[in-house]
Amino acid sequence: MLVEMTELLGRQVYTAEGRLLGEVENVVVDVEGAKIDGLYVDETNPLLVDESKPVNVPYRWVSAVNDVVLLKFFPKRVSLKRAPAKVPGREPATPIPAR
Repeated sequence: MLVEMTELLGRQVYTAEGRLLGEVENVVVDVEGAKIDGLYVDETNPLLVDESKPVNVPYRWVSAVNDVVLLKFFPKRVSLKRAPAKVPGREPATPIPAR
């Protein structure tokens, strides 16, 4: 069954375990390769993605497309990587040696 790109918009995306990730907001296209590269999910399930941040799901993770999109892979949890806060003009603290 062939599905047009525009038909993917608004479809619910489920993990292999049956958890709702969110809905397809947009489709990422590899223009040179003339193929779908990923599915952009804007409002994600906070149980799967920290702070419900948007994710781009690689299309190679898609198992099936019908009334919903079923993934064959998705990480158990997507966490945000945060760099330590830097204060402008201030050096990081130097540990005091033990006496």
